Amino acid sequence: MGGVEDDEPASKRMKLSSVELRGLSNGSAFREPVAGSLRDLMARPLPSEGDEDVIGPAGVIKRVEFVRIIAKALYSLGYTKSGAHLEEESGIPLHSSMVNLFTQQILDGHWDESLATLSKIGLVDESVIKSASFLILEQKFFELLDAEKVMDALKTLRTEIAPLCIKNSRVRELSSCIVSPPKCVVVCSPKQDIVRAKSRPKLLEELQKLLPPTIMIPERRLEHLVEQALVLQREACMFHNSSDRDMSLYTDHQCGRDQIPSRTLQILQGHTDEVWFLQFSHNGKYLASSSNDRSAIIWEVDLNGGVTLKHKLSGHQKPVSCVSWSSDDQQLLTCGVEEAVRRWDVSSGNCLHVYEKAGLGLVSCGWHPDRKWIFSGANDKSICMWELGGKELECWKGQRTLKISDLEVTSDGKQIITMCKESALLLLDREAKVERYIEEDQTITSFSLSRDNKFLLVNLLNQEIHLWNIEGEVKLVAKYRGHKRSRFVIRSCFGGLEQAFIASGSEDSQVYIWHRASCDLIGALPGHSGAVNCVSWNPANPHMLASASDDRTIRIWGLKDLNVKRKDCHSNGVHYCNGGT
Repeated sequence: MGGVEDDEPASKRMKLSSVELRGLSNGSAFREPVAGSLRDLMARPLPSEGDEDVIGPAGVIKRVEFVRIIAKALYSLGYTKSGAHLEEESGIPLHSSMVNLFTQQILDGHWDESLATLSKIGLVDESVIKSASFLILEQKFFELLDAEKVMDALKTLRTEIAPLCIKNSRVRELSSCIVSPPKCVVVCSPKQDIVRAKSRPKLLEELQKLLPPTIMIPERRLEHLVEQALVLQREACMFHNSSDRDMSLYTDHQCGRDQIPSRTLQILQGHTDEVWFLQFSHNGKYLASSSNDRSAIIWEVDLNGGVTLKHKLSGHQKPVSCVSWSSDDQQLLTCGVEEAVRRWDVSSGNCLHVYEKAGLGLVSCGWHPDRKWIFSGANDKSICMWELGGKELECWKGQRTLKISDLEVTSDGKQIITMCKESALLLLDREAKVERYIEEDQTITSFSLSRDNKFLLVNLLNQEIHLWNIEGEVKLVAKYRGHKRSRFVIRSCFGGLEQAFIASGSEDSQVYIWHRASCDLIGALPGHSGAVNCVSWNPANPHMLASASDDRTIRIWGLKDLNVKRKDCHSNGVHYCNGGT
């Protein structure tokens, strides 16, 4: 506002007298009329001279509420002069005179007077009045104890607090402070005036949360409303896949398709047969792939997003069906088809151990998050838990897994998730020894766990992908359609910023991407010349997606407007693309 200087930091402002200004811990303040106010500079228009009850094109914003919330925000930000002048110029006080009096009495420790004023500020709910009275009298009680006025504190407890007949357990705690003062340390302040003075604004904060917002405006209400509007815009934006720092108050937020990886940046050609599985490491610095050529490859992602071959892992006697990263990304598990699980050192590429079970083949693998144990499914439908050195610690037998199965372990290590029947998933809580199930009407071909462990993505034989909420009671929450699947195991994944998207392979050689919340198909990415078996979204880079195909290649997808220039266009099993496919 004109003539108001608010450039100086709040900490450097001149401290006003207690008559002129009383600051709340939440940043608001109340004042006496300040000399030289705008009343001396201009005539204040009367309400009948143009003020309307509502503002804004939709006519839903009440002028008085709007002005009060702005004033509250100004005080919270430390702009006390601007807040005071807004009240003066608009003629709309932040709080009523009675609320200002009540607040001042709390800050000054005039407890009896504040209780009398409390009944006059417009409260109609008797329970709110009692709860507010309890908070005030509790503060009075503590300060009397701090001043070593034990008998006065006891009188307050007996004649004022107890007759309220609420919070009986708290009353007993207060009683213990008199009987045994050391017990009071957890709820009472040390005997220092400065500490007691600080506790009164904290009391005001508690009272503010208790009293109706029409009487005392909630702290940071304007910030909450603006943030809520931005979040709603972000959630309504189908293509939002960039940092929230890019959002602005100056314009309505809307991302374009250019935020979704849809351009082939690289073609990785290290495998000599169909690529069945791939997965980025947790830190996004590596990509592991496995193939029908009986090998797995560790690829390295550089700072510019370029992907190069780091190690080719050989030793399996059968095709490698899946891989699993340790939680620190320093080790990798690979599983052959009904064969063995191998553990590899990512840095050197050396095989650290081979896990085998006599007479049985292993079909899946996964890590415990503390990296001390691994899990594997076996072709006798059991699940085994191993020490890193190869000792089998536990085995869950029965209908626990199928011959072709994914295996997931939650990040707390408590739940193991596997396919126990063709149309059912088992959620095994190994600590609580509780089993839960997800039952589908169709045959399940694969599944994937979300990063927050709350959702499962389940691929079905009928060309649908189902999203299940597994937090608490399992519940089907979404279905995704459009991709093609008739013969092969096709895998899908969560991805993008806050895993807001779903990606899947497809037998029509394309990668499909849906918006997770709306289930709308965003696009299908052509490029591969064979079925796309698996996809993985880089957890550290929402603009990087990888796909594995029967055409023996892995494609790295990025943003269309990304300018990629490479000199070594055919080195180390990598082909760099200049856009297109």
